[in-house]
Amino acid sequence: MLRLTTVELRRLVARRMTVVGVIGLLLIILLLLFATWLEARPSSADEQRAAQSQYELAHQQWVDGHVANEAACNEQWDKQPDPKPKREDMCSYPEPRPEEFGKPPTVFAELMPDLLHGVSYLLLFAAFLLGASFIAAEFSTGAIGNWLTFEPRRLRVYGSKLLAAAIGFVPVAVVVLGVLVVGTYLIVDQLGSTATTTGKVWGDLLATAGRAVVLTALGAALGGVVGLLLRHTAAAIGLAMGYLVLVEAIFGNLLNKVQPWLVKLNFDAFIRHDTTYYVNQCSSTSDGGYMCNSVLKTLTFERGAWYLGILAVVLVVFGAAVFHRRDINS
Repeated sequence: MLRLTTVELRRLVARRMTVVGVIGLLLIILLLLFATWLEARPSSADEQRAAQSQYELAHQQWVDGHVANEAACNEQWDKQPDPKPKREDMCSYPEPRPEEFGKPPTVFAELMPDLLHGVSYLLLFAAFLLGASFIAAEFSTGAIGNWLTFEPRRLRVYGSKLLAAAIGFVPVAVVVLGVLVVGTYLIVDQLGSTATTTGKVWGDLLATAGRAVVLTALGAALGGVVGLLLRHTAAAIGLAMGYLVLVEAIFGNLLNKVQPWLVKLNFDAFIRHDTTYYVNQCSSTSDGGYMCNSVLKTLTFERGAWYLGILAVVLVVFGAAVFHRRDINS
């Protein structure tokens, strides 16, 4: 099995589509870093002068009127019937601060989690696409038949191909995420703020990146399964896009209570270590009407991990059964 997996890894690395895909991923990361640099750049001199003028005007207005405004608000608060808001919440007029005007600084600890989350989708899609192409190409060209004459034990061949796809994309994901994190940190350290990047923040970012690597490997293996079942890369891409549009986008939005059973939300729960979503809860009112409210729900990391794990096992077993029994020429 080790020998077969090593051979498949060599094939994966030597494929032109794999090389092009990895180069494309790195180019996208460089574009993201360039966009981060543009976003993190401080305001121009004219913008800074305009922000200073706005602050000075707001501060002068506060100096001239905050005492009278607080007195009038307190008088109005005293006259309100119970229940009423807290006095300090209703009648607080804080002094304006210079940092509240103009462009806020880019903060690494706030920016990086969302970047990692977005790039994890990119890695998953790329790994799925290249994994599907890696195995589907053998059926399109008929090479799988020649390979089975050298190694007729189909399940060993099947397992080695999925392992190669999964293992092969681990270093790709590590390099891509490493370039993203280091590059973003260097940019923000020069142009924004990294002061809040504590040890806990680094630990959370490392854990998120690790989960993204795991899902990238899983996506490559499942792409291989789909490529084997459909025997064509274009069909695998069409299936993935059809699922995203018809199931996730349309069906998921029309029936938001089914969201916990869709892949995207469980993916988010696993990557973010818990995620939230909204569902509509409707009920009849006392006057015979009907009222709906959006209720915030939480999908836990453990739920997402079990969902993705079970889905992966089912697909891999199903793919093994099909490959073991199906005529490769049909």
